[in-house]
Amino acid sequence: MCRHLAWLGAPRTLAALTVDPPFGLLRQSWAPRRMRHGTINADGFGVGWYAPALRPEPARYRRAVPMWTDASYESIAGTISSSCVLAAVRSATVGMPVEETATAPFTHGTLLMSHNGRVNAEAAMSELLARPGAPVPDSRCDSAIVAALLWESTSRLPLPKAVADVVLTLSELTEPDGTPARLNLLVTDGTQIVATTWRDTLSYRAGPDGVLVASEPDDDDSDDSASASDDSDSDDKGDSDGSGNSNNGDSSGWIDVPDLHLLVADTRKVTLSSLIS
Repeated sequence: MCRHLAWLGAPRTLAALTVDPPFGLLRQSWAPRRMRHGTINADGFGVGWYAPALRPEPARYRRAVPMWTDASYESIAGTISSSCVLAAVRSATVGMPVEETATAPFTHGTLLMSHNGRVNAEAAMSELLARPGAPVPDSRCDSAIVAALLWESTSRLPLPKAVADVVLTLSELTEPDGTPARLNLLVTDGTQIVATTWRDTLSYRAGPDGVLVASEPDDDDSDDSASASDDSDSDDKGDSDGSGNSNNGDSSGWIDVPDLHLLVADTRKVTLSSLIS
């Protein structure tokens, strides 16, 4: 349904993260390699980044057009650098609006969020209305409602627990035709990355200068067959010390996150834990 990424570490330009990689978000907007639902991400894109010396809240650039059509973004992307970036390209759920307010990243205070997946928007809205003090969604699209639920949860819980709370709550909802929810969330507050796998792909690459979490690898050296899911039944928690070394990775350092897992990363460590145990 979408592709997204988050970077935390040494400053990198938006172009280095989204435009320059041979299989980065720009290419994923028309030719994703691992997307399980849909074939193209042409319904908008967005990028959020932090400039803590100027303000704690992130900046954001969103458009309801394909990334490859926006020459203005490509012209500025090489001039903006940040130590924390979250970006996404969108394939809209059938029936959902194609508009800027429906495009990730969504933001609230110091938080940025993207949702790769699908959820029953009407049922999710009912859940939101049942939470006193919950904010009004930016859009009627399912992802905006998921974001509003997350903002409410973060008012009560630490970020990793809030993300897990939202995913587990929404995982019980189905579409009228019985289609289960897909809930790959990617969230950052500028100091950590929190992500989930719930019926779609996610990988990460940790190194001495930072950690990149993405729907799929962005280089042409990665082995698409590499996966940590083979170990998900035997080990429901794993750590990386930032070296990128793992038995579940490939030669380029990418590690696939097993399904139904929570990822929490900072510049020192990546931790994976099961969402269902």
